[in-house]
Amino acid sequence: MPHRTVCLFFLLLGGSAFAGCGGDDSSSTTTTATTTALPELARRPAAAGEIVARGEASPQTHGPYTFGGRYLVRFVQYAPEDPNLDFSSQTSFTAALMRKEGDTSGAVELFETAAAGGRREVTIRGRYLVDVSFGDFPYVIRFTPRTR
Repeated sequence: MPHRTVCLFFLLLGGSAFAGCGGDDSSSTTTTATTTALPELARRPAAAGEIVARGEASPQTHGPYTFGGRYLVRFVQYAPEDPNLDFSSQTSFTAALMRKEGDTSGAVELFETAAAGGRREVTIRGRYLVDVSFGDFPYVIRFTPRTR
């Protein structure tokens, strides 16, 4: 009887050690791959005064946000499963600023391009929603205040 108990103890101990080793390796590899697939614009936290909107796909509406002046607006979309994807043959990424959800009157077009990223400067004052109407991939839009 004591022999069986000792064997069972070592059998369970050995099995749990192997189970623990395998799980740690695969999760750390996945975490590293996901982190390295994020572009710089998505990894960096928002600086003072910046507005950052991010999503997994469209359509999606963010905000409202209060704007007050001139901004450098940049976007990046990315494919975590294929960091080298050529976006020129994909659905155009389309984003605009709107006063009310679904109301395109007075909308300020930000981007409409089949590209991995883009940038432009806009002067905008007031409360707006950031509306992403088209885009098939995770994205980040960053509004950085310009000082002049």
